[in-house]
Amino acid sequence: MLALGATTSSAHHSTAMFEWGSAVPLKDATVTRWEWTNPHTFLYVTAKDSSGQTKRWAFEGMSPNHLSRAGWSRRTLTPGDKIDLTYYPLRDGRNGGFNVTVTFPDGRTMNQLEF
Repeated sequence: MLALGATTSSAHHSTAMFEWGSAVPLKDATVTRWEWTNPHTFLYVTAKDSSGQTKRWAFEGMSPNHLSRAGWSRRTLTPGDKIDLTYYPLRDGRNGGFNVTVTFPDGRTMNQLEF
């Protein structure tokens, strides 16, 4: 008798690329893309850097399953939305990191890590 079983594969990465600790603010960002994908969501925005130049930024986030329990959905963010956010920056200095919070113009804040 031969028994065959199916297994799932999980490709996941280390979080060592992020500078964990105090979250950094990014003000007056404009959403360009919001990817509601597994295993992580991704948020892409444009915003000014410290020199005043408009740059593209990319932020990894928690899984859709985790975020849906916190009230997020694939429609929480849409291109053109104006937001402020906080994030843990990438260690290599590129524009982006791990998204922690998003604050909308009406003052509503959504948190990815604590709820």
